[in-house]
Amino acid sequence: MVQAAPLQPSPPSDPRLSQEVWGIRFPNPVGLAAGYDKNAEVPLAWSALGFGFAELGTLTAHAQPGNPKPRIFRLEEDRACVNRLGFNNDGAAAAARRLGRLLTGRRCPIPLGINIGKSRTTPLEDAVDDYLESSALLLPFADYLVVNVSSPNTPELRKLQEVDRLAKLLEALITQAAQLAQQTQARPKPIVVKIAPDLSQAEIQEIARLALDVGVAGLIATNTTTERPGLRSPVNEAGGLSGRPLAERATAVLRSLFQTVEGKLPLIGVGGIFSAADAYERMCAGASLVQVYTGLIYEGPFLPRRIAQGLSRILDRQGLSTIRDAVGSKV
Repeated sequence: MVQAAPLQPSPPSDPRLSQEVWGIRFPNPVGLAAGYDKNAEVPLAWSALGFGFAELGTLTAHAQPGNPKPRIFRLEEDRACVNRLGFNNDGAAAAARRLGRLLTGRRCPIPLGINIGKSRTTPLEDAVDDYLESSALLLPFADYLVVNVSSPNTPELRKLQEVDRLAKLLEALITQAAQLAQQTQARPKPIVVKIAPDLSQAEIQEIARLALDVGVAGLIATNTTTERPGLRSPVNEAGGLSGRPLAERATAVLRSLFQTVEGKLPLIGVGGIFSAADAYERMCAGASLVQVYTGLIYEGPFLPRRIAQGLSRILDRQGLSTIRDAVGSKV
């Protein structure tokens, strides 16, 4: 595991890869997906691997152990994983205390997102208050906040993607973010929603339109899938599938979101990204930023740096002056 250190080395510097999203400067578009640093233990370390941003969590209002082990499985023939972790974490309050210790007096060289989900023991009808409790504790440490309503490993969580429920949740979180910002005379932190790949086209479009209507800052496409598309590895384990087999569907969802919002909302692409070519394809499909998770498992800790360097070479070949020129260019 990456160990905490007092030094915070900066990621690779190519000004063409730097961009401003939500008023935040991202030194490159390659991010760490939620799920690695679940408890916000090493937020200052990720830039040393070359990441342009990192997403911490998923964190819940109540500490919880997650599902019984074993709960993550490699599908090596498919360059994939199945996980049913179930939001195992120390809880939002513990993470907030840790972030207070780690970040006070230190400047993190990359933006930090914080991903929050519903506590397993919280009934669906109380989900809004559960998310608000986490958000109030963690927003002060986040550059952006991710609302995770799409993990397949928490019972009933995906029901929060239903438009009526989602609207109520997002309106409450956006209102809270505005109130907290007013107290500190700062700009409200961006609220971003992470969606599932298993939605219908109509559901994807409904969520995208809702995001525009309620003032969501962006969308992440996608979480893991409960489908098992064309796997070669023998697998009989329940959970969400990530990695190469997810790439095609995740890209299709991303493209649909970009078309529906007409480029008005920044999107983050995640799912099956293993190379600079994969990242560039996802950006051409509408992503302003990308994230890796399973790719890091298979390709190792130098993957984000290789992707960033590879994107620079792609810009050279394509004759582009900035990575922003690629975003949505093939939609």
